Amino acid sequence: MFKERYLVPSILEDLQEKMVFIGGPRQVGKTTMATALVAQHFENVCYRLWDKREDRQKLIRSEWPGDADLLIIDELHKYKKWKSYIKGEYDSLKAKYRFLVTGSSRLDVFRKGGDSLQGRYHYYRLHPFSVAELLGCPSGPVILKEIEIPSRPAKEEFFALDRFGGFPEPLLRQNARTLRRWHNEKNNRLFREDIREVENIRDLASMQLLGDMLPERAGSLLSLNSLREDLEVSHRAVTNWLAILEAFYYCFRVYPYHAKNYRSLKKEAKLYLWDWSEIQDEGHRFENCLASHLLKFVHFLEDYEGYRCHLHYLRSIEKKEVDFMVTVEGKPWFMVEAKLNNITVSPHLKYFQSKLNAPYVYQVVKKSGIDIFTDGVRVVSADKFLAGLV
Repeated sequence: MFKERYLVPSILEDLQEKMVFIGGPRQVGKTTMATALVAQHFENVCYRLWDKREDRQKLIRSEWPGDADLLIIDELHKYKKWKSYIKGEYDSLKAKYRFLVTGSSRLDVFRKGGDSLQGRYHYYRLHPFSVAELLGCPSGPVILKEIEIPSRPAKEEFFALDRFGGFPEPLLRQNARTLRRWHNEKNNRLFREDIREVENIRDLASMQLLGDMLPERAGSLLSLNSLREDLEVSHRAVTNWLAILEAFYYCFRVYPYHAKNYRSLKKEAKLYLWDWSEIQDEGHRFENCLASHLLKFVHFLEDYEGYRCHLHYLRSIEKKEVDFMVTVEGKPWFMVEAKLNNITVSPHLKYFQSKLNAPYVYQVVKKSGIDIFTDGVRVVSADKFLAGLV
């Protein structure tokens, strides 16, 4: 079912000039993509996993096969001095080897000391599967115009993603019992293994309770004070734990867009999960699924195309709200409002369209078979709209 991941062509291109770092959540397919899909384009590949004792010893000794042309180093961020280590290896061996480094935390922002790697690598964030990727739509250069929505519906692909999420194992099996077990095992390993190995968390049990609370808050304004009160911990602890969960790709926050010509919220973020299949409420799960698809699109535009893109939401102090807006170089590109079945254009879309002059406006509905253009707004089914992204 799963062959080529959407980042493979871009990674192969960038490996010719620099190191490539691949970050992303646990079990999203980073190692499979590196060792199977990218590696097949090289004659001899050397794979080293930091978690494996024998590999760790070879890494420290800088011991590499003489006939290799691609070096894949997995979970290197768990080494405290990983930045200075990889800088030294790359600077001395870049004429002989290509370097591909993968990890389940943000290799681009993890501050564990060492020299700067600026100018030596390209960084990619590997996302779960999306509608466009399941359809095999190419992820080539993106033109910053109207989203090219294919005419072919993708009802089966979308509803599989909505129910089972975009992570390879549960999506491939499409079994409710498998999904429940996978959730439990993934989250236990995240807290008991991954986070504990690289972070000094005194109250790991309370941090795991925070993780248990977040699926019910997905799609809502995030109140750190409410979380602090529920957990009976300090504001500083909650802030730190959320930052760590974001660094390990468990959740992400979407912040409001500020503009001078309407009174907007200033700080309150909305929270979403990388694995939307954990969310029970249908409306919130659908909104999170859209948020994840849009974030994947934005990250691809940043990581490969080099645009400064951001995903925002819109909310005025009069409580007019639109779920999402994508900006490029600080300017509105398109807005998206999520609805389960309502095809009547939201008046809030029209309000913000007039205030911000966004070139393209979409109302995306979960119901299949919808594609209407009315009063400057395209009302379209999620399976069709998402197939036009990445």
